[in-house]
Amino acid sequence: MDESPETRQRLSDRIEQRQQAIRSYLGRERPRRNRLSNISIVGSALAAMLTAGPAAGGTGFTEAVQGIFSLGDDSVVWRFLCLAAVILSVAAALATNFANSHALADRVTAAETANAQLDGLQDTLNFGHIPIDDALKLYQQYVAQVPFVDQVPSR
Repeated sequence: MDESPETRQRLSDRIEQRQQAIRSYLGRERPRRNRLSNISIVGSALAAMLTAGPAAGGTGFTEAVQGIFSLGDDSVVWRFLCLAAVILSVAAALATNFANSHALADRVTAAETANAQLDGLQDTLNFGHIPIDDALKLYQQYVAQVPFVDQVPSR
């Protein structure tokens, strides 16, 4: 392959474009992954806490809650605790399934890895420590790991 500076620059530009696409993807998907994880963790923990009170404290717990909130009937306490636990459990399950159904964590990790590999390739290419043929093969290997990242349109 042509080892000219123009060819090296074209490959360098292509690497930069792919990195822009990956950074854009990560900018959208990292917060989404974190949000779904947090909803799952917090929802599960709160649902467990809502069921732990009556389980550990029994009627004494529900009577205390009834007295604190001046409720006329302890069945209202039970209904509220059960309904809140169900809602939080469903939210946690949905968040977990949304994250898993799209393999979001795996995709974010793959994009982060490919971006770091492309950074290293870019540096090596810029300093001329790699033949163009080898650099092109590495570029193709790295971008093959992230087929779900859309290419940024050329300028």
